[in-house]
Amino acid sequence: GASTLYGPYTLSAYTQEFKKLATALVSGTIVQQGPQPPDLLDKQISLVPPVVVDLTPIGVKFGEVRTDVPQSSSYRKGDKVAVSFWSACPRNDLMTEGTFSLVEVLDDTKTWIPAYDDDDFCLRFQWSRPARLSGVSHATIEWSIPETAVRGVYRISHFGCAKSIFGSMHHFNGSSSAFVVL
Repeated sequence: GASTLYGPYTLSAYTQEFKKLATALVSGTIVQQGPQPPDLLDKQISLVPPVVVDLTPIGVKFGEVRTDVPQSSSYRKGDKVAVSFWSACPRNDLMTEGTFSLVEVLDDTKTWIPAYDDDDFCLRFQWSRPARLSGVSHATIEWSIPETAVRGVYRISHFGCAKSIFGSMHHFNGSSSAFVVL
């Protein structure tokens, strides 16, 4: 019960309130809003060490492609496409209203349209910091092209947020070269 909002009675409390809501839904009764749970975010502790700084090699910017798709490449449904970007720790911004990875398709007006993102099972985002005490890291995005993908020109994009040595945050993005799905 130590990690739940209402201790050992949390399950009973939720069951009681969900029963009230279900009954109201069936009968069409309007349910008045009850008290809000306390906001305890400022009282939580974290045992995860904070991000100190994010870095890239000299001459490289965050979001630049580290390993790209081959030029003029084409893939078939069922193939995997992987692109690696110079990145930053994802804990800097969890992108709750955005995405870390995106597959975009080029439409008839030559505009990139989002096709797949973090919530699609065919898209995998993997972040790594190869040297434990280094601020340099990269993200690899792997797209397993689904059978439902339409034929066309695609690219893979990455979004992130880097932390400077002074603590300021900088959002960045980058995109792979275009490739064709047959």
